[in-house]
Amino acid sequence: MSTHRRSLPSSQKGMVLVVSLIFLLLLTLLGVSAMQNATMQEKMANSVMVRNQSFQFAEAALRLGETAVQQKNLVPAKCNSNATCAPPPESVNYPNPGSNSASGVTWVRAGESAVYALQNIGTTTTPINRPPTCSANSTVTLYRVTASAQQGKSITVLESIYANC
Repeated sequence: MSTHRRSLPSSQKGMVLVVSLIFLLLLTLLGVSAMQNATMQEKMANSVMVRNQSFQFAEAALRLGETAVQQKNLVPAKCNSNATCAPPPESVNYPNPGSNSASGVTWVRAGESAVYALQNIGTTTTPINRPPTCSANSTVTLYRVTASAQQGKSITVLESIYANC
C-alpha cells in the first residue's frame, strides 16, 4: 500500500497567515479608533464640567453683588460719563480685585475664583419691575451688577440690573 499525499498548489501556501494578519490589522485599527473616540468624549465632558463650574461661580458672585446693593453695604457713586456707565470691558479677562481706573469700578472678590462690581447707573420713577418694598411713585435707583468667574480656561461674565429704593 502506498500512501499518496496530496500537495497544495504553491499559490495557496501561507494564505491563511496573510488573511489572519489582515483581520488582526483591521481589529487593531478598530480598537485604536474606539480608544480615540472615548478619549475625545472624556475631554468634552471635562470641558462641559469646567464651563458649568465657571457659570455657577459667576452666578454666586452676581447674587453676592445684588445682596450688597440690597443691604447697602457697598453703594457706588452715580456714574457720570459713557466710560463709567458702560459695562466694564475688563470683565471678559477676569479682573483682579480692586479699583480699575479705566472703567471706574471696584472689583470685589467673591470666593476663590470670582469677582463682582457694582455701578450706579441712575434713577428712574418708571422701572420695568418695581421692587415690592418701594412705594408706587418713589424714585428707584438702578445698579448694574457685573460678575466674572474663571475656572480652568473658562471665563464666565454675567450681568444684572438691580433696582433699589
